[in-house]
Amino acid sequence: MLSTSRSLALTALIALASTTLAQNPTPPTPGRGGGGRGRTIQVMTLTSPGFSDGGAIPIKYSQAGPERSPALAWHGAPDSIASFVLLVHDPDAATATGVDDMLHWLVWNIPATSQGLPEGVPQGAQLPDGTRQISVSGPYYRGPAAPSSGPPHHYVFELFALDTMLDVAPVGAAPAATRAAVLTAMTGHVRGKAVAVGLFKRR
Repeated sequence: MLSTSRSLALTALIALASTTLAQNPTPPTPGRGGGGRGRTIQVMTLTSPGFSDGGAIPIKYSQAGPERSPALAWHGAPDSIASFVLLVHDPDAATATGVDDMLHWLVWNIPATSQGLPEGVPQGAQLPDGTRQISVSGPYYRGPAAPSSGPPHHYVFELFALDTMLDVAPVGAAPAATRAAVLTAMTGHVRGKAVAVGLFKRR
């Protein structure tokens, strides 16, 4: 059993620690690709004329159709940014490892002057304006393909506004590694973000 003097000392130490934590709380840890401590990530708007947020993605943008990428438009980007990154993925479709999900499109180094992407972005690891792209299938948009036997899958379109360009080359044979490299390079440089979701299942 603790002596009275040791018990009082321990009580005083706990009280001091509690006061210190209350006065100096631990700052929140930024998420992957976050803006970092003390940074505010501006909320942006991402839309498509092809489908509404939370609505069904038309066949023509899927693997059952011509598989053209949908037109996208964004608004509310912060000032003094250097590029945009677009990540399109299906969180309902786990990869073989079960840790990551299906990468349908990753587009980075989109010029800061851009306010959207046109329908049917051409294939190619690097486009004339410096934009780079990759998907699970190659250097192009990969459309939705959720089976008809289950519920619709959620196809998440995430747009990030960065204060830098990314020195990451697309590796066609290793899309997962390229995705990881892009997300790592984004860390601490995100200044704005927008999200839109489309639903799809084969009929």
